[in-house]
Amino acid sequence: MTTTAESHRKPAPLPDAELSPSAWLGVRQTLARYAYALDQGDLAALGALLTDDATWTFTVAGAAGPGPFAGRPAILDFVRAATETTVDRRRHHLTNIVCSGEGAATVIARAYLLLTSDAGGSPHVITTGSYRFRLERADGQWRIARLLLDMDNAGR
Repeated sequence: MTTTAESHRKPAPLPDAELSPSAWLGVRQTLARYAYALDQGDLAALGALLTDDATWTFTVAGAAGPGPFAGRPAILDFVRAATETTVDRRRHHLTNIVCSGEGAATVIARAYLLLTSDAGGSPHVITTGSYRFRLERADGQWRIARLLLDMDNAGR
């Protein structure tokens, strides 16, 4: 991977409001289910994790990427199109998850992305990046309302 001066931006401040252990575990479970649904191409599972009005925005090394995609149907259409053209097996590894509350029913979560592929018979890194999620609690479940993915490069 190549890096540029722009890819070493000033880091975002860490969230400072603590969550209860049960809220923290619920958010982590939602993020794990999100990554697993993407890896499996399970649009029904992914859709169940999104609010009706969810938005998904991409940047690549700080520049505009595809989208933004607004609403559950638009996000699922984008993921469907992406998975239909993917021939390798990809894994979304979310790490270093930090969360903060914005009231009882809203959480901001940040995580790093390590996206791997099995193309060519051995695993390799496609790209890295960082996520910023805004999750809302509804019907006893955390759902993704806003998602910003800043990939460090466009991948291979």
